[in-house]
Amino acid sequence: MTLNQLLYFRTVAAHQHFRQAAAELNISQPSLSRSIASLEEELNIILFERQGRNVRLTKYGRIFLEHAERILQETETALFRMHQLAQDEGHVDIAYVFPLANRYIPHTVRRFLSQERYKNITFSFHQLHTPQLIEGLKKELFDLVFCSYMENEPNIKFIPIIHQNMTVITPKGHPLCTKDAVSLSELSAYPLIGYDKSSGLGKYTRQIFSSHGITPNFICESPDENAISALVEEDFGIALVADTEAIRKRNIRILPLRDIHLVHTVYLAYLKDHYMIPAVRNFLQFIIKDGTHL
Repeated sequence: MTLNQLLYFRTVAAHQHFRQAAAELNISQPSLSRSIASLEEELNIILFERQGRNVRLTKYGRIFLEHAERILQETETALFRMHQLAQDEGHVDIAYVFPLANRYIPHTVRRFLSQERYKNITFSFHQLHTPQLIEGLKKELFDLVFCSYMENEPNIKFIPIIHQNMTVITPKGHPLCTKDAVSLSELSAYPLIGYDKSSGLGKYTRQIFSSHGITPNFICESPDENAISALVEEDFGIALVADTEAIRKRNIRILPLRDIHLVHTVYLAYLKDHYMIPAVRNFLQFIIKDGTHL
């Protein structure tokens, strides 16, 4: 059974006439008759009964027509969707680390969609930690991910897009507030709020402390600067965070590091040598050209 046979069958059922159906299908009547006969033979059932020059569906032909209509409709829907994806009206699955959810992702996607030729592209948004993002990328759950760099991923292309200075935040009235800058070693004397240890920034900050022989007193973890700065504002502790817009909305003290300049890099990652529909490719090019700032 082929899709052509289903289409021929539906057309004959609509016209109730082989010659008229053949004319619409632009094939010869004998070819159409042979196709329907072959279909009936395969199904082992009679689909049409002749009435003079016309034909009509048998009871079983009407049952089969219901299924044939659904199959053809699903096929037409699939073809339409594939044509959409092949044009500039496709869909993009993006995933990103939690700190980008507050401003960068919504702002960047909105700027992309504000361009007339991209206005009909749709997006799905997912928030995860870097290891889960990379796994999802490799399983083709996501088209593009925004994450920290991960080593030993030869099939993934990492493009640096955002460079974030690391800074210290404290509650107002904290002993460190009187300083113009603080050293990394001074942080160990106070309760610290850290990023989730499984996140890219969590691993990065812990690696910094470890490489400087500092044992931080982490009292809790949180996924992003918005949540961390809220805890700092309520005097739960201090924190070493990426300098983003979120922390500047809080009633807290922001202090630079005195003895070291720390920069955390966010990467755009995608599978190498992997087919991309135009919508994904256009968004990728937009990020590389115009999405490198928060």
